Amino acid sequence: MGFYEDLGVPTRINAAAYYTALGGSIMAPEVIAAMNNASRSFISMHELQLKAGQKIAKLTQNEGAYITTGAAASIVLSILAFRTKGDIHEIQRIIDGKGAPSEVIVQTGHRIPYDPAIRLAGSTIVTVGNAVQTFEYELESAINENTTCIFFVAGAHLATPTLPLETVVRIAGKYKVPVVVDAAAQLPPLSNLWHFTKNAGADLVIFSGGKTFKGPQSTGLILGKSEWIEAVRANGSPFQRFARAFKVGKEEIAGITTAVERYVNHDHAAEFKSWEKVIDAWVAALSPISQLKVLREELNEAGQPIPRVAIHFPNHTALEVIAELQKLHPIVEVVHDFRNIIWLSADGLQEGEESVVLTQVKLALAKLGFKAP
Repeated sequence: MGFYEDLGVPTRINAAAYYTALGGSIMAPEVIAAMNNASRSFISMHELQLKAGQKIAKLTQNEGAYITTGAAASIVLSILAFRTKGDIHEIQRIIDGKGAPSEVIVQTGHRIPYDPAIRLAGSTIVTVGNAVQTFEYELESAINENTTCIFFVAGAHLATPTLPLETVVRIAGKYKVPVVVDAAAQLPPLSNLWHFTKNAGADLVIFSGGKTFKGPQSTGLILGKSEWIEAVRANGSPFQRFARAFKVGKEEIAGITTAVERYVNHDHAAEFKSWEKVIDAWVAALSPISQLKVLREELNEAGQPIPRVAIHFPNHTALEVIAELQKLHPIVEVVHDFRNIIWLSADGLQEGEESVVLTQVKLALAKLGFKAP
């Protein structure tokens, strides 16, 4: 009996996305091996963070890199770095609750469920723009002596038109205000690892370690300018400072470093073709079912260039379909819109699961009266 079975926790097939609530991704075998190997020795955590960061920086074509406990922790650490600039006296003032006022500017279209991490760093969120658009003058007028940084969220999935990163960087540079990009789920493409910093000019960029990298779920990366990475390091573990709460283990450091190296050298074109094959097969199998509208889409829920299947239902809600899927074993997880669409993705599947997904989806649909001719 396996660990999950022993606890009575059913495993699931992930045709949704690399969600934290589903356990992130499935770690690659070499990542697991690296973590096992790292668990057998004592080392200097200061030295390990430094050397692993240097390797990741080289792999990702950045000046510096720092390993965190996830993208949300990366937001906190980035803002602490900007607030303190790595100065031990400023760090101590924040620890003592006496830090200077701090404001972080966020466009309305970039307000996401994860930005409370900004407040966790002791900063106030200043929102600019509206639900329709943001103008340059709105961003510029929000900058003042208390502005710590501008928080920018990357992704084609954002519904509200916002100022592009290049414009934000230009305005921020005029006032010497740093910019941090939340790109937690913005892989692929591979080039995003350096695009936001080298090409677009952001000071720091954040990625999740437990999604497309297929590294440990409890990891994240901060990449970017070396001066800010050093300021991040000054606030982080193993120092007994504010961000000691975001302690990364030696095993996780080994795992994410290996995962990044694997991802950089991975055959992404072949993997994309394998996803396409599954998506096209699903579309062909589900399209004949009457009353359904089945489409292939080219972007996933986070705006990544990963194909998926969209299934539109008349007279039934997506939640009804989800309820039927939850009754089956194995349970298949999908993305839904709370209205009448579900989406199926192939990038989180393990070998052979594509046929199981199709079977379970057809069974759930049949329960609601949708049957193939």
